[in-house]
Amino acid sequence: MTAQYLEDALELARKGLGRVSPNPAVGCILALGEKVVGRGFHLYAQRKHAEIVALEEAGEAARGATMYVTLEPCAHEGRTTPCVDAIIAAGVAKVVAITEDPNPLVRGKGLERLRAAGIAVETFPELAGSAESLNLAFFHAMRTGRPLVTLKSALTLDGKIAAPEDNSGWITSERARAHVQELRHLSDAILTGIGTVLSDDPLMNDRTGRERSRPLLRIVVDSQLRLPAESKIVKSAAGDVLVVCSSVARADRRKELENAGAEVCALDGEGGRPDLRRIVALLAEREYRALLIEAGAKVNGAALDADVVDRIYFYYAPKILGGLQSLPVIAGRGRRRRADAILLRDVTLHRITREEFAVEAWVLRENS
Repeated sequence: MTAQYLEDALELARKGLGRVSPNPAVGCILALGEKVVGRGFHLYAQRKHAEIVALEEAGEAARGATMYVTLEPCAHEGRTTPCVDAIIAAGVAKVVAITEDPNPLVRGKGLERLRAAGIAVETFPELAGSAESLNLAFFHAMRTGRPLVTLKSALTLDGKIAAPEDNSGWITSERARAHVQELRHLSDAILTGIGTVLSDDPLMNDRTGRERSRPLLRIVVDSQLRLPAESKIVKSAAGDVLVVCSSVARADRRKELENAGAEVCALDGEGGRPDLRRIVALLAEREYRALLIEAGAKVNGAALDADVVDRIYFYYAPKILGGLQSLPVIAGRGRRRRADAILLRDVTLHRITREEFAVEAWVLRENS
C-alpha cells in the first residue's frame, strides 16, 4: 500500500500547483492500518503545510498512524512552526517521505529530528522523479540558487515567428495557446521586450482563472523606457509590473511609469542594454522560482547569449513562411560554426493537436 498512498499524496500535492510559490507543492496521507484518517495539501494562503492539514483532520487517530508525504517535513521556523514538532506531538509512529527537501540548508534535518524522537523514517526513491517533476522550479532554485528560466515561442515549421509585413492572427491554434497559459500559471514571472509590447500591446497575464499564491510578475525589458503609459500592461498594473531599463533612460519617463503603477529598475549590461543575468539574480533575491520568457527574436537571442535559459518550450504550427526577411525565433550574435551550436538534452515532444506539437528540451548551459 505504500506506493499507492504516496501516489495519492502526489495527486493531492498537484492541487497546490500555482498556489504555493515560493514554497513547494506537497501532499500528505495519514493511514492507521489500511484506513486513511487524514489528508492534506499545502496552500500558501492558508499558512498550513500539508502535514498539519492531515494531522488536524485525523485528530486523535494520528496516534500510531503512518504518514505518507511527498517531501521531507520541515524542521525550521518560517511562516509556520516546524512540521516535525507537530508530527512528534501527535504520536505518529512512522513517516514515509518520497524524498528529502532539496534546500541545502535544511536537507535531511527534518528526517533526523523524527528519527531522534523515535519515529520510524523511510524514503521512497522509486517515486523521487515524480516528486521532483511536480516541483521542478522549486528543486531547480534550491540546487542552483536561481529561478528556472524557460524560453517559450510559437513558430512555423521553418523556425519563423513573424512575417516581414502583416502579422495579424496567430501562428498556433487556440489549444496551443491554452497550453501556454498552463506554463504561465506555473510561472512566477513572465518577461518580454519592448518591441513585442509596441507591436502587440499584450497583457502578458495568467488567463487560466485559477488561484495563485501571488500575481504573475510581468517584466518588460525596455532600455530607453519607450513603454507607453496607456499600454495594456501599464494600465492594468497592480504591483505586478516591472520595467527594466538602462541608467541613461530619461528620468521623466521613469516618473511617468512609476506614477502609473509600474516599478522601474535600471540594471545596466553591455551595450547600454539591460543585463538579463542581473534580472534573473533580482528574481532570485525576491524568491521567484520560475521565469517564462515570451519575447521576440532579439530578447530570445540575448537570453541565450547571456546563458540564462535553462529550458526551451517551442510550439510548432504546420506552416511555412520562408524567405530571408521573415523573422527567426532566435537573433543575437548567433554561432559562426556548427560545432559551436547550443546543445539541448532530454528532448520531449508534446502532442498539442493532430497537426501541432511542442518541443521541450533542456539547454546544456555553459555555467550549469
